[in-house]
Amino acid sequence: MTPSKQADYVHIDALFGEVGKNVIDFDRIESQFRHLMRVAVSVREGTISSSTLLKRLRSGSSKDATYAAFREVGRVIRTVQLLRYLTDAPLRRRVTAATNKVESFNRFSQWIGFGNHGVIADNDPVEQEKAMKFNALLTNAVIFHNALDIAAAAGGGTIDPEDLAHISPYLTEHINRFGEYSTHELGI
Repeated sequence: MTPSKQADYVHIDALFGEVGKNVIDFDRIESQFRHLMRVAVSVREGTISSSTLLKRLRSGSSKDATYAAFREVGRVIRTVQLLRYLTDAPLRRRVTAATNKVESFNRFSQWIGFGNHGVIADNDPVEQEKAMKFNALLTNAVIFHNALDIAAAAGGGTIDPEDLAHISPYLTEHINRFGEYSTHELGI
């Protein structure tokens, strides 16, 4: 989002899409500023919960002036964050590292919950929640077991921070998900 239709950014204009379309409406934010602050203070003071606020804003849709002003504030925040991300190499490295950790956890969790390729076939919300919680419990138990194995491999000594940066608790090579079965009776 650009701050005005006249804004011209030589090297990054392509990020904003069609010229003159993706413009933040600062006048709308200014006209609703008092309402925005009242809502923010209400949420901070606990007078209204954020979930209730979101329901109210959603029900009014884009015709509600407060909703539209919050949408514009969101655009400002996203634009500032995008520009900060583009200009700050250490921030990009931290975001990438955090994203990689989350993706590694998700891959590991999906590997642990191998049944039905991670698809929850039940339409009952209670059963869906149970399946997700059981998978999370099993995932965390295996991570804990792996961490204990890593600590035992260190022999009770300390692990250097440089080495620790390369150690992952998402190890799967030592786990036989399907169990061990004896097949020698098949020849009888």
